Amino acid sequence: MSTDAVKSLSLAPWRKRSSARLFFDLALIGIGIAAFFVFPSNLGFVTRVLIMIILVLSLDLVIGYAGIATLGHAALFGSGAYAAGLFAVYVSADPITGLAVGAVAGGIIAFLSGLILLRATGLTLLMLSVAIAQILLEIANKERPITGGSDGLLGIDMDPIFGVFAFDFLGKTGFWYVFIVLVVVFFFLKLVVSSPFGLAARGIHESPARMRAIGTPVYWRLVAVYTLAGTIAGIAGALSAQVTELVSLEALGFTLSAEALIMLILGGTGRLYGAIFGTLIFMSVHHWAASIDPFNWLFVIGGLVLVVVFFVPHGLLGLPAKLRQWTGPKR
Repeated sequence: MSTDAVKSLSLAPWRKRSSARLFFDLALIGIGIAAFFVFPSNLGFVTRVLIMIILVLSLDLVIGYAGIATLGHAALFGSGAYAAGLFAVYVSADPITGLAVGAVAGGIIAFLSGLILLRATGLTLLMLSVAIAQILLEIANKERPITGGSDGLLGIDMDPIFGVFAFDFLGKTGFWYVFIVLVVVFFFLKLVVSSPFGLAARGIHESPARMRAIGTPVYWRLVAVYTLAGTIAGIAGALSAQVTELVSLEALGFTLSAEALIMLILGGTGRLYGAIFGTLIFMSVHHWAASIDPFNWLFVIGGLVLVVVFFVPHGLLGLPAKLRQWTGPKR
């Protein structure tokens, strides 16, 4: 057999997987576009789902790929939200510039806090991440003349995007704005996780000692990953502030961090598709259960999480493989 034939055979599985992933990516984009036409009266909720997907994608980069345990991811989201909101109120209401400001704010907070957080591990790291978020929450609450305190930051009135596309009451412009940003973020993260940088993050997750042995600067690589994730979380926060034209203390609250983590667990960590799928499941179940019983909907979410943890520990995205394992021939 010739060398070219051998190469063709060896590349065949890779090409098949690449084609399947491309098809899946296009299918996801198609579903997102279809949502605009299927839910014309619920675009506000759909847009909120898209924003949460961006946040959970950033969390997956931290937990799923780099193995950084955190319960304070809302600190990065809220930093971007307040930065973009304050920029719109006091400087400029241009959406694109405000989006960049939110991204920078999230990245700066992630870098500064990461210098401290990433020197710790385990429970200490978890508690420190919660502490950082609570400190920022208290600052936002105390600086009432600037941030609005418990009343929230009001007076955000965004200019049209590129001076042409004005934000409307039905949320059409907001939907497409957030959707396009989500697509860009998703494909950017696909490049990141498959790059040497992303592979190094995976290696650190699996064995920090081994990565140090081959010369990888583990600490600074984790800081870089955390900063990148903070930048993306800041983008999500900025989008939330611009689309809703309001920033409340909930953007920095522990509940948001916990819900984002649950979404990631439901879908499966270490896979970008898992972040998307988990967010869709959580937000849909939340919306449905809360409409039936606004006070006890958490029972449904709690039951779903228990089922996933015990029966599909790698997330609902791994359910097909688990079903094949259960129904396949016994050896």
